Amino acid sequence: MSADSVFQTLHGLAVLMWLGGMLATCTILRPAGLAVPSRVQRLQRLVDIFPRLFGGVWAAVLILPISGVALLRLRFTGFETAPRDVQIMMGLYVVMVALFLRMQGLQLPALRKAVAAQAWTDGAIAMKKLRRLAVGGLLLGLATVVLGMARQF
Repeated sequence: MSADSVFQTLHGLAVLMWLGGMLATCTILRPAGLAVPSRVQRLQRLVDIFPRLFGGVWAAVLILPISGVALLRLRFTGFETAPRDVQIMMGLYVVMVALFLRMQGLQLPALRKAVAAQAWTDGAIAMKKLRRLAVGGLLLGLATVVLGMARQF
């Protein structure tokens, strides 16, 4: 297996992990949470679930730039000679990391704090903000995949 194939595989798996986490947040956790009649139980469960879900996203956050830079070095002579679509994908990665850091660093702690204080309205507000950030990250991620796949063909 060539170095290019190894890094391409790692890159693809990292994308799947990240988008899978955002997709699960948007399409699985929300309906599952709404199925729990008690808002208290729903928020308590989400506080337990998010750190597990975000573990895979953190792995992707670390793997993507490593594999991406490796692919860039293997296929082009550097950042400045990379095609425009590759440069756009790098920019979208930075924006997606910023959204994820906001989720992890601001909204998840706000959700935990609200649940610990039994401030259920505040918890619901934090959860709504988490969901919005996840939707934004998912849409940006899908746009990035479209750019990457369009380059393949």
